[in-house]
Amino acid sequence: MAPQREWLEQDFYKDLGVASDASAEEIKKAYRKLARELHPDANPGDAAAEERFKRVSEAHSVLADPAKRKEYDETRAMFAGGRFRGGNGFPGGFGGTTTTGGGAEFNIGDLFGGGGGGGGSEGGGGFGDIFEGLFNRGGQRTSTASRPRRGNDLETETTLSFQDAALGTTVQLRVTSPSPCTSCHGSGAKPGTSPRVCPNCNGSGFVSRNQGAFGFSEPCQDCQGTGSRIDDPCTDCDGSGVKVRARNINVRIPAGVEDGQRIRLAGQGEAGRRGAPSGDLYVVVHVTADKVFTRSGNDLRVQLPVSISELVLGATVSVPTLQGSVGVKIPANTTDGRTLRVRGRGVPKRSGGAGDLLVTVKVAVPAKLDEPATEAMRAYAEAERASGFDPRAGWGR
Repeated sequence: MAPQREWLEQDFYKDLGVASDASAEEIKKAYRKLARELHPDANPGDAAAEERFKRVSEAHSVLADPAKRKEYDETRAMFAGGRFRGGNGFPGGFGGTTTTGGGAEFNIGDLFGGGGGGGGSEGGGGFGDIFEGLFNRGGQRTSTASRPRRGNDLETETTLSFQDAALGTTVQLRVTSPSPCTSCHGSGAKPGTSPRVCPNCNGSGFVSRNQGAFGFSEPCQDCQGTGSRIDDPCTDCDGSGVKVRARNINVRIPAGVEDGQRIRLAGQGEAGRRGAPSGDLYVVVHVTADKVFTRSGNDLRVQLPVSISELVLGATVSVPTLQGSVGVKIPANTTDGRTLRVRGRGVPKRSGGAGDLLVTVKVAVPAKLDEPATEAMRAYAEAERASGFDPRAGWGR
């Protein structure tokens, strides 16, 4: 979960250039446009474009996730509404205590913690998480210490053939994103050195101060709330532990993946700062249409051209599958448009086995017949009439 404190200083909608009520599709389009324009490969050596690329990626990772977007909107709305003002030195002018109509004081952290119901989300947490680690009683620091910031989730795309999507394959993707610095291995410290515990906050990331009967903790200014100090930063990443670079990732695509499906690769997203966990990478799969096959779930559909004689007399016809071909028996007197089922020759299932091959027969009429074939058809037509067969019996009004 992205830290809500940092959300207060960021306008993700502005970063993407969309309205606060933008649809998910509008957010996706805006992100893809900006990502192409600001991609480091398109702007080599441009530090400003690289920084914007990071901001745009972070904005998309939050706004593209319905749960994160809801939490972000609620967080911003609460603070923007100016409901908590006390002038006690907190960011945005929010105080630690407020006064009720009867003059009694209460701790603002109680309003969002377990003691009250105002504004908390269902199932616990809610807005109380925003104040976690900021407000406490009696000068005692809360149990939640400063935690490293997880990297943002990323999204990329790949296009597969119909057969590769059905049977599964391995593809290599080239991703350019903030990644752990190869020089300091993500620590942010110059190779051969290590970050040290911040002496001002003893590694907690917070410092406490008392005001009346209450104690407050706030982010340590010496270490910016990280809990550690880097005396000799890595020169390759300027102490962040993260550097934008291109990398190749081999992605195993499972059998049966469908067009538009997202595949999650845990830990392959944007690197966290100073060794924090990386985000996830989501691969959106696009599947090209096939000239022979279509899908219906795990069943494979194919339309088989047949002649009139094959339908009338019956035949065994070779039908293509995803792997080779199979002989399909057409019973005598089969009607045009009938679907024949061949079990187990469809798309592989994740649970094992495979769907079926559904073969729909379709009469193919010759564009031209030679004289012997024409005479044979005339003879057949005469025999058909003599037998009393009427293809339009019972049809019409």
